[in-house]
Formats: sequence, structure tokens, C-alpha cells
Amino acid sequence: MKLGMFTSGYQRNPIEHIFEDAKRFGYDYIELWGGRPHGYAPDLKAGDMKELLKLRDKYGVPITGYCPEHNAYPYNYMIGSEAMRHDAVEYLKLCFDMAKEMGADYTLISAAHAGYGATRKEIWDRLTKSVRELVDHAEKIDMKIVMEALTVYESNVIKSANDLKELFEAVPSKNLVGMCDIVPPFTQQESIMDYFDKLGDKMYHMHLIDGMHDSDSHVMPGEGEIPMPELIKELKNINYNRTATIELVTGYINEPRFYARRAVDNVRNMMKDAGF
Repeated sequence: MKLGMFTSGYQRNPIEHIFEDAKRFGYDYIELWGGRPHGYAPDLKAGDMKELLKLRDKYGVPITGYCPEHNAYPYNYMIGSEAMRHDAVEYLKLCFDMAKEMGADYTLISAAHAGYGATRKEIWDRLTKSVRELVDHAEKIDMKIVMEALTVYESNVIKSANDLKELFEAVPSKNLVGMCDIVPPFTQQESIMDYFDKLGDKMYHMHLIDGMHDSDSHVMPGEGEIPMPELIKELKNINYNRTATIELVTGYINEPRFYARRAVDNVRNMMKDAGF
């Protein structure tokens, strides 16, 4: 299992700290957060890609995943007018292009809140229309789209393994796959391991982070309520050998270098105990 660094917590730091720390602390790869000041796709297109690739090559840490910011600020393909939907889809297509240019294996997206007034049919029609358009572009450039299920605190669209399975049946493509951030199933009384059973080969990626039973908070691994050591042992039991990003977000933004080190040390110790 390869461990990745998620970079949104570094947004107040120089971008070089991301690559320097990933190398120093023993991360296998970077999952680049696609927001300003470091990885916003239009900025990368306008010239910032050159510096990003320079740092990648200097430190020898691959950018395996790209996670564009697109849940309502300002892009959300699930809400608003058709013009707003189209704008969000076109933005994500640009994100796919930039992910390809930086050498990423996948672009991670989600389906944000569709608004309280939307019916199930309206939500599903808009979702499948948008994802089909995104898949068409991803297939042309050979980019993997990883769809993430969110918590009920964040979205009313894709929130479970069942939702992901239904989407994959509605929009079949080898370029569209799924993942499990372990916080959503934990907060919603859903089985984490069911993602593997239900999605099969479509279970492509993970976000490893601790959490609480009554919120979408992302907590330092080993310091929340999720039984993470036992989870890691189950991952070893099923021979999970794909990517798992340690998703520290803005709760640790004041000292990302301290917490990025502690997070990977905690997970590495759990992996060692599990026999990885």
C-alpha cells in the first residue's frame, strides 16, 4: 500500500515545503490539492506548471493524484443554472488536462450538494449527464476519474458505496472508478470494507484519516474514534496494494509540517504491526 500526502493543509506555506516534506517524511507520492496558491488549474495552464514539474523532479516525489477544488467555490456541477453546470464541467476537463501534464495517474472528483429543492430524479439526471461529459474527455486523454463519496454533512448526491455502484452501472467506463474516504461510511453507520465487496476492481483508491462518529471532521490517524489499526490489518488481509492518501485538511493548517510527519509515522507504525 502506497501512502500519499494531501496538500491542502500547506496552502499557507511555500509550495516547495510540500515536496521537501513528502521526501523527508517518507511519503510515496503527493495528491495535489487544486486550489490557490499552489495547484489551481487555470494558473497551471497559465505557466505555473513549469515550477510544479521542476519541484517534482528536484525532490523525486511523483504527483500521483490531482484533487481539483470544485465543491461550490466557485464550481459545483450539481447546482445552479445550465450555464453554471457547463462552466464547472469545462473547468474539470481543464483539470484533467493539467493532471495529465503533471504525470498524475488519476484526478479525484466528487459530487457536491445539489440543493435542498432537488428531487432524486433531478439529481440523478444532472449527475449522469455531467459525469458522461467528463468521462468522454477522460477517455480521450486516458485519465482515470476517481469519484469520491462524501458525507451527508457535505452532499446529498454520492454518499455511499451503493451510490458509487449505481453510478458505475449508469455510466460504464474503464476510466471511471471509485474510492473510499473512510470518514463517510464511519459517520453514516456504513461498513468501510463493503466498498471492496461492492465495487470490486472499481475500488481504486482510499483516503486514510481518523474521524468522529457525529461529524465530518478529519482527525489525525490514531487520535479519533475509527479503529484504524484493525482496519489496516483488514487491508493487509485482502492484500490491498493500491494508493491511500493521508487526508489531513485545514484542521492542521497552522503547523502542517508537524502534523504531516506525525500522520505518516502513525500510519506506518500501524502498517508495520499489520505486516505490511
